[in-house]
Amino acid sequence: MNKSRHAPDIWILMVILSLLAIGMVMVYSAGSVLGFRNYGDSFYFVKRQLLFAGLGLGAMFVTANTDYLVLKKFARPALIVCFILLVMVLIPGIGVVRGGARSWLGISSFGIQPSEFMKMGMILYLANWLGKEDYDISAFTRGLLPPLALIGSAFALIMLQPDLGTGTVMFGAALMMVFTAGARMKHLLSLGALGVAGFAALVAAAPYRLQRITAFLDPWSDPLGAGYQIIQSLYAIGPGGLGGLGLGMSRQKYSYVPEPQTDFIFSILAEELGFIGGLMVLLLFLILIWRGMKVAMSLPDRFGSYLAVGIVCMVAVQVVINIGVVIGLMPVTGITLPLISYGGSSLTLMLTALGILLNLSRYAR
Repeated sequence: MNKSRHAPDIWILMVILSLLAIGMVMVYSAGSVLGFRNYGDSFYFVKRQLLFAGLGLGAMFVTANTDYLVLKKFARPALIVCFILLVMVLIPGIGVVRGGARSWLGISSFGIQPSEFMKMGMILYLANWLGKEDYDISAFTRGLLPPLALIGSAFALIMLQPDLGTGTVMFGAALMMVFTAGARMKHLLSLGALGVAGFAALVAAAPYRLQRITAFLDPWSDPLGAGYQIIQSLYAIGPGGLGGLGLGMSRQKYSYVPEPQTDFIFSILAEELGFIGGLMVLLLFLILIWRGMKVAMSLPDRFGSYLAVGIVCMVAVQVVINIGVVIGLMPVTGITLPLISYGGSSLTLMLTALGILLNLSRYAR
């Protein structure tokens, strides 16, 4: 295949760096109170975030400068390793329980989330699988069911932790890849009906998920319980108004919004920087998604196109869920805001994935 390589998409690069810079400022601002209270150091979270950002930027540099076709060789081994890690994390004594979920592997405060690795592992494997010239996904039994069975297996292992948020992001991005590959709409709709029934069963199987749904519909029905996070998030966003209270001036970060530096960091951002600040962040994500999809449509091979679609959809689904939860449009799921929220595994893996997107942009026509 004849490929011409040029400079990476400058829009994508600038958006990544801009969001990362905003994230650093907000992790310090949102997490300073909690860091001082729990660890005696207002800079505790931002120092760790800088460490993982450095690792992520190093990984992004490598993936942005390595021919993306090399990744084909690692598609199958990477997926196998991800499945092994997902099984290991479920073993008592090996998997670490944090926040009520057995989602971590590691020692003390340092750890990795195998489910984060599975998101990228699944995208890479599906891009290689769906990108084969002789693969016909329009055939229901031989084409559509095999990848859906694989996606469903990974989702089931993630749900055993349980981690509905990360599982939903992985499932959503993978499903968009399957749709882009040419799966028939009638097949997807019929399976979607089964999926809704399965989701209802998952909710019914765990009372806390039903409480989150109830809190989403009417958070004030349980203001000190299931509805607490959403109410406190809205209390942060409301006073922010158009221009915000000012950087560092949040009131809700004083032990009102739980873990303000992670899942609900956007509510602190909206409180301090207002509607204008929140809108700027959303516009940056829209630019990233727009340029990413433009890259996907301009690549000379199917593997590269599907890989770009998967990465862009992973970002898009995660942003939609996080913002939706923060503003009360979705039930609480525990999803970080890409490049903005505090988090080692999620930040490092996201920068690595976006490095691949930058790499792909170098070959776009």
